[in-house]
Parts: sequence; C-alpha cells; structure tokens
Amino acid sequence: MSEPGAAPPLVAVGEILRPHGIKGDVRVRPLTDHPQERFDRLRECFLWEPATDRRERCRIASHRFDGDGVLVRLEGVESPEAARSFSGRLMAVPRAEALPPAPGQFYPWQLEGAAVETPQGRQLGTFLRVEGSSGQPLWVIGDGEREWLLPAVPELVIEVDVAGRRIVADPPEGLVEL
Repeated sequence: MSEPGAAPPLVAVGEILRPHGIKGDVRVRPLTDHPQERFDRLRECFLWEPATDRRERCRIASHRFDGDGVLVRLEGVESPEAARSFSGRLMAVPRAEALPPAPGQFYPWQLEGAAVETPQGRQLGTFLRVEGSSGQPLWVIGDGEREWLLPAVPELVIEVDVAGRRIVADPPEGLVEL
C-alpha cells in the first residue's frame, strides 16, 4: 500500500534499447504479452529507472512496429543524441493502467500480501514477491521472521485465488524449514 502523496507503483511495458534513425526515435523491446494492444493505447508513460525509482513523465508522439520491436517517437526528442540519453530506461505505466491479464492469469503484484496455506489449511506465510530464475519463477514467501522460496510450478502451487488473496501450496517436506 502506498502512502498518501507517494508515487504510484509502476509496471514496465517496454525497455528502450537505442536510438533509431535521425529524427530521435527509439527502439523499444516490448515487455508485455500484447505489444500491439499496449502500444496502440499508450499516449503517456513514465521513463523509469527502477533502481533509483527515477521517473520522468513523457508523451508518445507516435509509434510503429518493426519486427519484434517498436519504434517510438517521444515528444520533444528530435535527435539521435537526445534519444541516446534514454537507452536502458524502462517505459512504464501505473499499475492501475496495466492491461487486464488473460482469463486464469494474473500479475505477480496482484498477489502481494496474499495468504499462503497448505491444502489442509496450515498457514505458511504471505506472498512477498517473485524472484527470477532460469527454470521457473520463484515465489518469495515470508512468515514475519524469515523468507523462503517456493518454485511456482503446478505440482507445488495448487490454487491461486487473486480475488480472495489466497494461495494454496503443497511444498515438499522440509522446504518450508530450509
């Protein structure tokens, strides 16, 4: 939950890779499952540096798709030199503006604070965040004293109830105690 007046949590929709052409366009790698829908709707976003939470509001003048990327023109950026300063930044929108997930899917941030329990009802903790892994995402579960990792695979995650803020998991014996 954010404090009054605090900046809203953001969700990244693209990563600015490099300048493109001589008019100040930037090449963007989409970070969304539906790039056409997302960028066709995008009129304004934040240029975001998550490590420092530096945010700069910007307006999108135009965009066009090019292979698996998007060429974006930001208002006020009219040269490759100006565009270069945005390389590596993320294009992000407030979470409230994220596209709805497909039926049966969810964004990890929608689970923050959800209760995690076994099929028998034993409380294991609360969902804190997702950590990346080359194999599968690892869910970080906390019980107030410590954190542990739950591989997000169907064999271990039995049910996810986003609306009910509840996750049913069946971790192997000993995993919670590690």
